[in-house]
Amino acid sequence: MRSVEVFAGCGGLALGIAEAGFKHELVIERDPLAAATLSANKRRRIRHVADWPIHQEDIRNACFRSLAGGIDLLSGGPPCQPFSIGGKHEGPRDARNMWPEAIRAVRELRPRAFLFENVRGLLRPAFERYLDFLRLQLSWPTSRAKLGESWPSKLVRFRAWEASGRKPTYRVIIKGINAADYGAPQKRHRAIFIGVRSDLVDDAFIFPKATHSREALIWSQWVTGEYWDLHEIPKRRRPGLDDSEKIILERLRADNVKPRGKRWTTVRDAIGDLPRPCIHNEPIANHRLHPGARVYRNHTGSVWDQPAKALKAGDHGVPGGENILIPENGIVRYFTLREMARLQGLPDAFRVGNGWAGPIKQLGNAVPVHVGRTFACEIAKVIKRAKRRDQ
Repeated sequence: MRSVEVFAGCGGLALGIAEAGFKHELVIERDPLAAATLSANKRRRIRHVADWPIHQEDIRNACFRSLAGGIDLLSGGPPCQPFSIGGKHEGPRDARNMWPEAIRAVRELRPRAFLFENVRGLLRPAFERYLDFLRLQLSWPTSRAKLGESWPSKLVRFRAWEASGRKPTYRVIIKGINAADYGAPQKRHRAIFIGVRSDLVDDAFIFPKATHSREALIWSQWVTGEYWDLHEIPKRRRPGLDDSEKIILERLRADNVKPRGKRWTTVRDAIGDLPRPCIHNEPIANHRLHPGARVYRNHTGSVWDQPAKALKAGDHGVPGGENILIPENGIVRYFTLREMARLQGLPDAFRVGNGWAGPIKQLGNAVPVHVGRTFACEIAKVIKRAKRRDQ
């Protein structure tokens, strides 16, 4: 199956999609540092990345027509700053809003399906009308604005089409997720956009169900104890439960039924086998301790036996307060770059360059590989089923 990745960043989403069986025919990233990371890992022959045709360019200058009609999946994460809770909240008025370019890529490539990721801030009531516009514009991506027509005016036209029963080109679903519910060792809340061409599905595409749960983790830790046994954690070193966990535990014990699916993946699951980092030594690539970590109000870092808090793109201040770990001795420290890469699902052979601020920005903006793989696998099933039907 053939794919195209836009707004690739350091490649988390692209790698997950490749692991699901898609072959990237084009990978586009504007930022020179992120593009350099991709190119360096390509030269190092990292699995999947070695085969990617990487283009460091502004998507506004990209032409997709040479690949039109032959692409199974288009994917990417348009810049999130216009819709981020921590940003200026200018949304569609922000010059960094690249959703029009993502839509143009859909229009020109005509893929069988697309998968986009963005911050959950886009799901806020403040952007409700623009979100509905994106859903409908992606449903009819070939419809262009009339001369002088604004997106609010076009939204009115799209809503009339939908109300009249006009068949869309793509069946589109937009939903918020927690990456931990799909296997990532990180509580990362994001908005997922999935579109499948209408001729491939009889009805709306079924949004993939969560594969992991908090309930299953609590069951493993406090009902069976399997989690602690796996990691050889004695009772004296086990943390206490917060009030919400106590309520869930009481319900689980009352029902006495093991939750379905897998348990959340914790920080300990993800990085527990790594050697202790230090400032003056790097036992494996990107695993040197960076000094200066401290907590901030409402930004108190991650603990070992839960999924990590969402990594942030900032290297100090409040964003840096999210990128720290609270070890069992109570002394906080930054996650190393290697540990952050693991929390995003990147393999240990994958390197994110030198320095601190640049790699932090790339890792903090990445899509967990687990999310890309899970959603791309479900999309692949739909595409393969449609191809078999049409043979």
